[in-house]
Amino acid sequence: MIPWLNETSPVFPDTNTALKIPDGLLAAGGNLNGNTLLEAYSRGIFPWFNEGEPILWWSPDPRMVLKPASIIISRSLRKILRKNIFKVTFDRAFDNVIDQCSKPRGDEMSSWITNTIKRAYSSLHATGYAHSVEVWADEKLVGGLYGVAIGKVFFGESMFSTQNNTSKVAFAWLCHHLLQWKFKLIDCQVYSPHLQSLGASMMPRIEFINQLNCYCSKNPSGANWIAERQWNDLLQ
Repeated sequence: MIPWLNETSPVFPDTNTALKIPDGLLAAGGNLNGNTLLEAYSRGIFPWFNEGEPILWWSPDPRMVLKPASIIISRSLRKILRKNIFKVTFDRAFDNVIDQCSKPRGDEMSSWITNTIKRAYSSLHATGYAHSVEVWADEKLVGGLYGVAIGKVFFGESMFSTQNNTSKVAFAWLCHHLLQWKFKLIDCQVYSPHLQSLGASMMPRIEFINQLNCYCSKNPSGANWIAERQWNDLLQ
C-alpha cells in the first residue's frame, strides 16, 4: 500500500520508499497548491495522474537529467538555428503552451495534462516559478515547452511541436539561456530516446536528490524570463 496524503497539509514520505515498479510511485492524495508542488519538486517528487484518478506522486530511480552545457545539437538542428526562421520567446504565452501540450498524441484518447493540472501550473507561472518557451512561425505558435524553476534547477514537464523540430528549437534555446543564467540541472523525469538524443542521461535518485539539496531554493527566478537572441556560444 502506498501512503495516502492529507488533503490540506500533505507530508511526503521518504523517496526511498517509492515503488520500483511502476516507475517510482511514492504516494497518492494531497493537493496541487503552489507550496505543495514546490515542496515536492525540491525533494525530487512530481505529480502525474490521469483524469478520474487521485493525485499520484512519483520519484523514479534512476532519474533522467541533462546539464545545460551537455545538450547535443545535431547538424540539422544547427542549420535550423542558424537560419533563424523561427521567433522564440519566453513566458509570453504560458497558457497557450500548456494547452498545446495537453492535446492527445498519436493513438492517445486523452492527456494527463487535465484542467486541474493547467490551473495548478498557471498559478505557479503567476508567482514566477513555472515558465514557458514559445516557438513562433508567422505569429503562429508551432512549438514550445513548460516547466518549473526552483533555485538553479529547471524541472521540465512537457513539450510539443506542430512543425518538425520546433520542440527541439525550444529545448535548445532553453539550455542556452539556462547556461547563461548559471542553472546546474534540467530534470527530464523518466527515460525517453528523444531526450537521450538531446544529451540527457540517467542519474541515480540519491545523487539527483543530493543535487537538489545543493541547488534548489524557493526563490522565484522572476515573474517573467527575458532572453536575448545570442547563439554564438552554442553554435561554435
